[in-house]
Amino acid sequence: MAKPRQVAGGGHAVEVTPDRLAGWFDRFSVRNDGVRSTEIAPHEVTVTAANGTVAVALVPFGPLTELGTHEGLAVGPLVEHVLVPRRVALLLVRLGGHSVGIARGAEVVLSRTDRHLVHGRSAAGGWSQHRFARRREGQVRQALRAAADDAFEVLVPRLSEVDAVVLGGDRRALDELRADRRLAPLFALAEPRVLDIVEPRRTVLDDAAERAVSVEIRLRDA
Repeated sequence: MAKPRQVAGGGHAVEVTPDRLAGWFDRFSVRNDGVRSTEIAPHEVTVTAANGTVAVALVPFGPLTELGTHEGLAVGPLVEHVLVPRRVALLLVRLGGHSVGIARGAEVVLSRTDRHLVHGRSAAGGWSQHRFARRREGQVRQALRAAADDAFEVLVPRLSEVDAVVLGGDRRALDELRADRRLAPLFALAEPRVLDIVEPRRTVLDDAAERAVSVEIRLRDA
């Protein structure tokens, strides 16, 4: 389970693996004097505790179909949904590198990772700064082109074999890749959530595979 992180608007979020989800909600109920209600919507499940604490679980690979509002704790449909085995394509991109792969559950079964030299911005002025900026722009273009090529070669031919695509890394870099028409089928299957990751490496891809099938739960105290 990933470390808790702060979320915009207050509160924090945790990521819970499918096999621990039922137990996590049981413990949530115990810690908060029981559960008042559970509201199941297509893309999120809202659990309100007796003391007013709210846990909102974002549904991966949605939507859910068993909808409604229930008294007490009733997260069975969500748990059943996330326990279904899935194959997921992963695309992780930052300017310094990229990692792509296919995961079966939380296990990466195929991957390709590469690193790229992209210099930071220069504080110098005049012609030196312009030359540095042009050099950096060239490095960025090369890095993104390599990421697009690997995504096209490794992921696109296998899209018929996967249930979803999960993205991670720098959103601006990912937006640049969206402009590559070869990758349109890939982005069409992408989940809304973008994983926050450090520099893409093979070990980071393993971690992303587990996080991809996990449930993000956002907690807000009473």
